[in-house]
Amino acid sequence: MVISEHPSKLSLPQINPGVATVLEYLIIKFPYISAQIWQQRIAAGKVHCHDGALITTESLFQPQQRIYYYREVESEPSIPFQESIIFQDQHILVAYKPHFLAVTPGGIYVNECLQNRLRLSTGIASLQALHRLDRVTAGLIIFSTNPDTRHQYHHLFKTRQIHKTYQAVAKISSSKNLLGQEWHVKNRIVQAEPRFRMCVTEGDINSHSVIRCLQQSTEQALFELNPVTGKTHQLRVHMQALGWPILNDKYYPLLQPLSADNYLAPLQLLAKKLEFIDPVTQVPRSFSYDGNLSII
Repeated sequence: MVISEHPSKLSLPQINPGVATVLEYLIIKFPYISAQIWQQRIAAGKVHCHDGALITTESLFQPQQRIYYYREVESEPSIPFQESIIFQDQHILVAYKPHFLAVTPGGIYVNECLQNRLRLSTGIASLQALHRLDRVTAGLIIFSTNPDTRHQYHHLFKTRQIHKTYQAVAKISSSKNLLGQEWHVKNRIVQAEPRFRMCVTEGDINSHSVIRCLQQSTEQALFELNPVTGKTHQLRVHMQALGWPILNDKYYPLLQPLSADNYLAPLQLLAKKLEFIDPVTQVPRSFSYDGNLSII
């Protein structure tokens, strides 16, 4: 059994979904974890409040109460790729995340994630990711190293004051010249079935990406992608909407059968550049990953 070294945090919703206890809420919140498992975790003292008081099976649901628990899995894979630190000061750390490595604990990954690796290598136990990337996407991630200024950097992401640049490689079937062209993709993205996939639907626009073609060969093209909004899987869905799904995408356009990671065929999506005005120093920041995706 692998148990997380650090707790995960959950805030109970303002509106009670029709439960009496914290246990009942955890059962409906996490449908893939059995009631018996939650009962065992509570009995073992692995679920507690913000002040450290243990949750019991009889603890009443209280709106906006913060609950802490420890993720557990039977075993977790070891990802054979290495992260690297691009920049670090007293407020933030910028790191390169390789393909297949999760940013934070989730699913079958408990301790094998970028945040835990960096906490161990830097000795900064309070280090916390300020945003996310899909596990299968590679690229730059910003971490807060100082809890006192963390909220200022969170505000940058909340107010969309960080300019992000990605690269992606897609297979193309058209003989049309795409080089230098630009597309503004605007549509409405919502959850599909299964819920971890997204789809385009009718209604008010809630997503916007700017996509340019940088290089083109007979079968593939390299694109630069700038998300204006930040919906889940936005760039993957927008590339599919243009007719060029990202190479090695197991979700789009069709959901592939569940299978082990193929380390020889990573999703060809890279978070390459981050630009913003530092809210603490007011200095313009620009961080880039030196590597590039390539086409054949």
